[in-house]
Amino acid sequence: MVVSYNTENLFYPERDSLTDDKEWTPDGERHWSFTRYYRKEENLARLLTTIGEWDGVDIVGLQEVENAMVVKRLCYTLRRGEYDYVHYDSPDRRGIDVALVYKKARIDTLRTRAIEVTGEGTDGERLVTRDILYVCAMVDRRDTMHFFVCHLPSRRGGAAESEWKRDQAKRVLQSAIESILTTDKNAQIIVMGDMNGAPKDDLKGVTNRMANGERLKTSVAGTHKYHGRWTYLDRFYLSPALDSLSQTSVFAPDWLLEPDEKYMGLQPKRTYDGFHYRNGYSDHLPIVLRIATDTASTSASYESR
Repeated sequence: MVVSYNTENLFYPERDSLTDDKEWTPDGERHWSFTRYYRKEENLARLLTTIGEWDGVDIVGLQEVENAMVVKRLCYTLRRGEYDYVHYDSPDRRGIDVALVYKKARIDTLRTRAIEVTGEGTDGERLVTRDILYVCAMVDRRDTMHFFVCHLPSRRGGAAESEWKRDQAKRVLQSAIESILTTDKNAQIIVMGDMNGAPKDDLKGVTNRMANGERLKTSVAGTHKYHGRWTYLDRFYLSPALDSLSQTSVFAPDWLLEPDEKYMGLQPKRTYDGFHYRNGYSDHLPIVLRIATDTASTSASYESR
């Protein structure tokens, strides 16, 4: 079982002089304390434990984590000793990164790297954003799989005005995908993360699992709600070797939602509502991928549980 989740500001409550993170410290506007931080880690671990049920989740792609410390703490809180992680510090201004958490009993990492996303707009603006995390891993000492964890540039300043930033990140991602498929057309590739835009078939060689609602198991109309509108900012893209074997869903139990008093209906239960502390989870909902592999090469079918 693979989960992708934007944790919404999983910050360690100490000032980092190299980033703009003062807001998420005890002296900042949100009065982000160690007590609140530990509660958030516990909430995230509880959520992932519920998704994984008895066997636990196998792989989690995380977005909006500040550093290795918060990821390490999540692994410890989730199931002590059972999980490890891959994380690189990226040049994001606020210091938020992506990471991959994995179950050590099933996953052996072979190669990892942070893929830098750079560029320049027509007005000379330089693009500084999160790296794309790439992990090549062996699953159950049998299947080689390629994972990309993404958090594309935000729509700050306007969706249209910032679109070139996301386009540049997709070009970088596309190049990495094509490099793998050129070597092995049957490669098993999973792209996951917060794409910060409406779902569409915007990558070649992989299928956007959130672009066709008929293939998606969900009780809500998206993974993120903004000004009353749901959309699937969070997505899985799969290569052909995995697409027909997979089932995608949005995890949206009642306890992960709350009434949307301004726009009606429901919305994800956040840690903060504005600057009001709510002890919630995130403004995003997690997405879940289950993969059943072909049984031709093994006597027992493997299901990513």
